[in-house]
Formats: sequence, C-alpha cells, structure tokens
Amino acid sequence: MTSQLLLPPNPFTRPVSAKVFLTGDDLTLIRKSNQATRVSNGFSLRAKAALRSNHSSSVEIPNQWYNLIADLSVKPPPPLHPKTLEPIKPEDLSHLFPNELIKQEATLERFIDIPEEVLEIYKLWRPTPLIRGLFLFFIIPSLALSLEQRDWRSFFRHLQGFTSKYEGSSPAGSHKPNTAVPQAYYNAKEGVKNVVTETGAGQWGSSLAFASSLFGLDCEVWQVANSYHQKPYRRLMMQTWGAKVHPSPSDLTEAGRKILESDPSSPGSLGIAISEAVEVAARNEDTKYCLGSVLNHVLLHQTVIGEECIKQMEDFGETPDVIIGCTGGGSNFAGLSFPFIREKLKGNISPVIRAVEPSTCPSLTKGVYAYDFGDTAGLTPLMKMHTLGHDFIPDPIHAGGLRYHGMAPLISHVYEQGFMEAISIPQIECFQGAIQFARTEGIIPAPEPTHAIAATIREALRCKETGEAKVILMAMCGHGHFDLSSYDKYLKGELVDLSFSEDKIRESLSKVPHVV
Repeated sequence: MTSQLLLPPNPFTRPVSAKVFLTGDDLTLIRKSNQATRVSNGFSLRAKAALRSNHSSSVEIPNQWYNLIADLSVKPPPPLHPKTLEPIKPEDLSHLFPNELIKQEATLERFIDIPEEVLEIYKLWRPTPLIRGLFLFFIIPSLALSLEQRDWRSFFRHLQGFTSKYEGSSPAGSHKPNTAVPQAYYNAKEGVKNVVTETGAGQWGSSLAFASSLFGLDCEVWQVANSYHQKPYRRLMMQTWGAKVHPSPSDLTEAGRKILESDPSSPGSLGIAISEAVEVAARNEDTKYCLGSVLNHVLLHQTVIGEECIKQMEDFGETPDVIIGCTGGGSNFAGLSFPFIREKLKGNISPVIRAVEPSTCPSLTKGVYAYDFGDTAGLTPLMKMHTLGHDFIPDPIHAGGLRYHGMAPLISHVYEQGFMEAISIPQIECFQGAIQFARTEGIIPAPEPTHAIAATIREALRCKETGEAKVILMAMCGHGHFDLSSYDKYLKGELVDLSFSEDKIRESLSKVPHVV
C-alpha cells in the first residue's frame, strides 16, 4: 500500500506544496513549484543546515565534572560489604580501582576538576553537537496532513523545540569515552599496567580499548556472548585498538565455567561478564577493573554532556520541557540529566525527566528497590538499586548495552525521590522510530538510543492531542554503524518483540539478598 505524507512548509522558504510518496523502498519527492529552493529572509540552504545542526561556537568544554550527590538533601544509601553488610571502606575497593576513582566514588564535593591531560583528549570530539532537528515533522502523518487546514506556524510552534544531544562523534561512536579516558588516565597515573572490563553491545569495550591505547595500558574485555556474535565489528574495533576480547560466559574464569556448566548455550549478560572481569582483576595485583556504567564516578564523568548542553540550549534561547534518555546501567541518562536536575532543584527550570528502558529488561519499572550484587556471581559490593535480581539473564534484544539487571544506585535513588520518571518500550517500536530518524536526520542510531527516539515520538503525539507546545531534549548517545545487522533484521521483517516473563523475574528476585 502506498502511504502519503504531506511535508510541512519550510519556514526558511516561500510556501510550497510538497508530497512524499512511499512505495516499498522507493521515496519520490514531488515538488509543484520550481521556486522551492528560493530563500526568503536572506537565509541560504547552507545557513539553514548550520542553524539546525551545529553547536554554538561560544560553548567550551566544561573543565569540571558535576556531582549531583552534593545537592541532594537525602543522600543515597552506601554500598555494603557483601560479608559484613557494613558500609564499604575505601580499602575494600583498592584491589579493583585506583585511589583517585575510589575518592570520586564517595566524594561529596559538588565539582571535580577535569585533569588537563583528559581535557586535551576530550578536544578530539568535544563539544558535541546539540542538533535542532526537523525529525518530528516527518513522523506524524496525522499532524502533517492537517497542515492544509491550519496555520503551519502553529504546527511549527509545537515541534520546533526538538533537540538531541549527539554523542556519536567520539572516536568510538558513543558517550562512553567520556569516562573511559579518565579511567585509563587515573590507572596509568598510578602505575597500573593492565585493565579488564565487560561490555554488552561493545560501545564501552571499544571506548576503553581506545583510551587504553592512548595511555599504554593492556586491555582485556569480556563481551556478552550474544553481542559478541551479533556485532563482530565492535569486537574488531576493540582488537584494532589492541584489546583482547572474549565471549562471556567463557571457560577462562570460575564464574564463566559455572554458567556454562548449567547452560552451555547461555547468551550471557552484563552481570556475568562483570563477574568474569572482576574475578580476573581480583586475582592479579597488576590489574585493575574498569566499569562503563552504574557507579558514581562513571556517572560523574558523563556530566560533561549535560553541562555542555545547558550552555548550548541557553545559546538557542530554549529551556527543555521534557528530557528523554535511554537507560540500561544509566551513565548516558545521568550524564545528560544530572546537571538539569541541579537546575531543577534550584527552581530555575521544571522539566519532566524521563528514563526509557527495554520492556524485556525493565529494572526501574518492574524491579524492586533493594540491596543486590552488581554482578551475577556475587563478587561485587551490595548496592541499593532497582534490580531484577543479580542472576536475571535478559532476553537477547539488539540493544545489548541495556541488558543489565540493575540500575545505577544514584539514578535509582533519584527515581525514588521523585525527580524523574520511567517507562519501558519494546524493540520493534524502537526500530520503527530509528528508521524514521535516520531518514530525516541522517544519523543511524545505535539500538540503545532508539528507545529514547520511540519515547520522543510518543511525547510529540501527546502534544498533538493536548495542543501543548513543548521543547523536547533527547539523549542521542551513539551511532549504529556497527549495529546494521539489527537493522537488517528489522527491514526484512525478522525482528520480533521478545516476551516478558513475570515468572522469570519473580524467580530471580527471590534470590536477592535480604538486607535489613
């Protein structure tokens, strides 16, 4: 069936009638006026593109990370030692992390200076663009078709405020180098030779491999088996930057061997991969562990995103009414939202802040707020977080970076305090939005931020129904150039929404430690 979509008039050109006809993969644009590209108001098409996509040249890279804990009247519960159930001490973490990162994990300081060496590397890709997009014009036919009967400026007022903070311009293609670089720096500064980690889709593993290559560190990565096989080019990126990569669960660790004994075809999970990496770090004195999400110091490093974004939106003369981001462990979401939460606490702004998670791994919307292990084998401290149970193994969705059983303790705490909300969305709806986004903005999203895109579409439709005018800010945390096998399945009609099992979660939650 041929679908018809009337394009909204271009605010930078003279009014023109235009239609898009979609027949299969064929996209034909029929313009009824040869004056379509004539510009009024002195704008050229090149200037229009610059206005849409470039960040302000006046915005500089932040020279400090922001710590939200300093501004919370109710502090988050501390992590506990798994044996004594007493608050964890710095020396309890010394076998895993360098001293500076341990200090940052527990600090109550509001701002932490970013080392000059880290800032110099950030300059490779920061500041990142704040994109003012026309994406929402093209995705809501019911809105667009009504334009002939209404003033187009009224329509434009509702959706002009769509902006996305794009972190895919980093060497690894995502937000992850924002913390990979300082983690590698602090380890190298303290004389560490080897770092180990886990990765899901490979965004974090490739980022740490990149950062390790800059500081002369050997890097070893346990990649969730399902993603290891789904995304071979992420593995090749890690290997190109010098890292060793193993599918997890593996036979190289006791934790991995136990999983394989019970399930030889296990798809793996981030919890399992964390167990393997932590085990290796714990038994080797010259090796430290790096984590790409969840912990306070990781979220701290990511706040360069939100700090930049606040200044960029000020340059645009806009304030967000709704902030949307995908959540797995939570680093991307925290990085964008925490500086805005600070401004919300001050009473300067009052946006709705919405986390979006996959419906097959909904830790915020279906999990319990309890102390639980950060890994499957129970090698990590106990953390108070929203969890589905530490041995919960999510179905193998294509958003590998969101397949984590728990949510960052600080995000969980903020959620409990009522400063944000959460929803979950199935993957087919997410990929539908991703295709529309790619065909209008030119960016192919990683599977993870497709969840934010789907939620943004929902919010725009809600605006249409209520007649509200809102500025929507979305976290676009990375590109999907190495996730095209996922798009291939969607375009072939082979992608399915995997089932969500209440029984599976109840069984997993029954094993969460009981901490009074």
